[in-house]
Order: sequence, then structure tokens, then C-alpha cells
Amino acid sequence: MKIGKDTVVTMTYKVLNAQGKTLDQSQEPTAYLHGGYDNTLPKIEAALDGQEVGFGTTLNLSATDAFGERDEGLLKTIPKSEFPPGVKVGGQLRGRADDGSEHVFNVLKIKGDKVLLDGNHPWAGQALRFALKVLEVRAASADEVTHRHAHGAHGHHH
Repeated sequence: MKIGKDTVVTMTYKVLNAQGKTLDQSQEPTAYLHGGYDNTLPKIEAALDGQEVGFGTTLNLSATDAFGERDEGLLKTIPKSEFPPGVKVGGQLRGRADDGSEHVFNVLKIKGDKVLLDGNHPWAGQALRFALKVLEVRAASADEVTHRHAHGAHGHHH
């Protein structure tokens, strides 16, 4: 079966920065629903479209095509008193961006009574290399299409 709209793709991946340092790699295969559901980066989806089991590729993506350029407007300093006890550097918190949209912020620094948050993806502003290997391709279930993501062994569980 070829990868196309409404197929579930199971693959392994490795992500490296421009210096060749491994930033992340799959410990187990991962699955996503293919076909414009925003479940993977558009350039990855484009590279896999029409391919089959066994296909492997390495993609070099600019920061714009990966996790975007850094947006300094997503840096926030908030009084520590507004946080629950136990806030730690490296933690993640859900909050609101200036436009009111819900956003995930990473705790960068705690200095005195201030907490510095960063709403950028940790890899924003970086060119990245993705090494991908397709292990399985199957038709998506009606539930997967309705929910807009893969279910099952290597996808999302409800």
C-alpha cells in the first residue's frame, strides 16, 4: 500500500541538528495519520506521500520548514507567585500567548521572584536533519479520520 490521504504511517525517526548531534530518536516506532491533518511537519508528509513500506529518507529542513524561527515575543517573565508550588526549570506549563491562544511554555530560568518562560519550540530557529524509515502503511479507520490522528499500538490511545 502506498502512503496517501487517510493512511496511517508507522515509522522510526532520528532528528539531528546542523552539527550532527542527535536531538531525538524513536525508541519505538511511531504512527501518524497522513493527509493534511497536521500530525507531522508538512515537508515530512510531502516526502513520504506516495511511498511504501521500506522507504527511507533523510531530509534537511530549514528552521522555517522545521519548527519555525524563534519568536522573541513568546518570551515572558512572570512573577513566581503566579505559579503553583514546585515550578522547576525545564518544566512545561500551559498558558496564553499575547493573542489569547493557548500555548505551551517551557520554564527557562527562575531568578528570585521571577520566572522566565519561552513559548518557542525548543528546536525553533534551528535547521534540522530528519532520518525516517517507513515500517508499515495501512488504511486509517473511520474513527482515526474523525479524530484526525492515528490510534492503536504506535499512535494515540483514548
